[in-house]
Amino acid sequence: MAFYLRDLRIVETLEELSLIPSGKIMINCINANSYNIAQNNEVFAKALKNSNYLIPDGISIVMACKWLKTPNMPKKRIVGWDLFELEMNKLTGKKKVMFVGSSEKVLAKIRKKAAVVYPNLEIITYSPPFKHKFTPEDSIPIVDAINSAQPDLLWIGMTAPKQELWISKYWDHLTINCHVGCIGAVFDFFSGNIKRAPKWWQNHSLEWLYRLIVEPKRMWKRYLIGNPLFVYNIIKEWIK
Repeated sequence: MAFYLRDLRIVETLEELSLIPSGKIMINCINANSYNIAQNNEVFAKALKNSNYLIPDGISIVMACKWLKTPNMPKKRIVGWDLFELEMNKLTGKKKVMFVGSSEKVLAKIRKKAAVVYPNLEIITYSPPFKHKFTPEDSIPIVDAINSAQPDLLWIGMTAPKQELWISKYWDHLTINCHVGCIGAVFDFFSGNIKRAPKWWQNHSLEWLYRLIVEPKRMWKRYLIGNPLFVYNIIKEWIK
């Protein structure tokens, strides 16, 4: 199954994102890395296509959409952090927000910080077992925990592509009625486990370079190999 940017419904502006109706809505991110993975992973490609909303999480996606003249052309990048702040600030009154993913250590930091930043929100967390792939036996407790909590907002942070694959597979098992966002890196940013790039880097679309400098062992393959591969894949899409 071919995976092309021109076939995707990508959010164009932050304002559009703010107008998402209430209800059970799946919101995922697309960036150069996920685009590359989707070229050779049909299940992941389908998971992204099945998203109710896809946000352009990287300047590379914005530039590629303009170059390809896709039906949807984002005005600027909208990162997972933008989605996080938008959704969290929309909640008024005593609402429940659930974070699923990461380690208990990171989740404890999230609960502590959220109590200060979002005092009106009840924070519920669940740390699944650390595995590259969840079995049905691993997933049943996660689904049960989410359905039992009945959150007003659900964040999934299991890293890509695992988080998108999981939420797509178990979407119909979730008896919830809220927005669901896959924002793995934001768990680390909000908790303070990893420092986000300073504003100058963000404003100049160099957040990827900052992450490469700060975490070279973890990020070198994603950016030094992944970025040229992304250009190659985009050229292939342009030719076709």
